[in-house]
Amino acid sequence: MEDNVIAQIWDTITQVNPPPELFTIIVTGIAAVAVIAFRPLWRWGRNVITIVHEGGHAFVAVLTGRRLRGVRLHSDTSGLTYSAGDRRGFSAIATLFAGYVAPAALGLLSAWLISTGYVVLLLWLNLVLLAALALFIRNLYGMVATGVTGLVIFATVWWADAEIQSFIVYAGTWFLLFGAVRPVWETWAVRHRGQRQTDPDQLARITAVPAVVWLVLFAMLNLGALVLGIQLLTPQLWQQL
Repeated sequence: MEDNVIAQIWDTITQVNPPPELFTIIVTGIAAVAVIAFRPLWRWGRNVITIVHEGGHAFVAVLTGRRLRGVRLHSDTSGLTYSAGDRRGFSAIATLFAGYVAPAALGLLSAWLISTGYVVLLLWLNLVLLAALALFIRNLYGMVATGVTGLVIFATVWWADAEIQSFIVYAGTWFLLFGAVRPVWETWAVRHRGQRQTDPDQLARITAVPAVVWLVLFAMLNLGALVLGIQLLTPQLWQQL
């Protein structure tokens, strides 16, 4: 009986959803771009990018053997991840590097899972990752931000039908892919105004590679992920060309 229940749960999680109409895919993409481009909406939407950004720091910190002490998310959409370990060396570099590429990496992974039809699996994966991050949140705003995001994902998994699930997953994936690009330019502007405490600046201090080089690398990787993500999310469009 227990094996049957586990098998049923696994079948539900790994069910394959058919892709929506191309019109729906394009509309969700346009909606995501509108949120990113319109400052008042971006002000709220950027919280999601920050969650993923700090989650990237935290994930790589643990992966490279650092001791993760906590994560803080702030109402101005900034964040901090605290970890203990070598202040230079590979683990420190990898942990600092991960933040700016994390939204693009998660967006690209999401686009690949969507292209294979595993929409429900993607939702559960995001829920598990968010729950793991929530264990290390150390401030009230961070708890609220991760809690609200988690509730949205859980409600989508538990109550939404396949059509709504696909709509939300496509919109979220577009938002990650396009949303990964804007923070790089924002950081460029912040540095131009004299702020020198950004991740690229910290990387520059421990590697002797100029911060501008790190910013250019982040931009190239995130734009590359966006191009690949577009191809994965719109196969119907490329087949018609």
